[in-house]
Amino acid sequence: MSETTSQDKQLLHLVFGGELTGVDEIRFKDLDQLDIVGVFPNYATAYAAWKAKAQSTVDNAQMRYFIVHLHRLLDPPQG
Repeated sequence: MSETTSQDKQLLHLVFGGELTGVDEIRFKDLDQLDIVGVFPNYATAYAAWKAKAQSTVDNAQMRYFIVHLHRLLDPPQG
């Protein structure tokens, strides 16, 4: 097993979104209609994708996009 340095460690991020049932809670209207934008190798590229999608749906108040830090799920902190 090879050691990885902080330079070559991937910090994967998932960007996805969908229409919510209301603006007061995070509950999706239809899980089959979720928009999986993609998985990105770092936060900066994930943020750019999130921002583009969020801005393209600004007219729909119930449409929301999120960034999930997959690297935190794959390698949770010990302690």
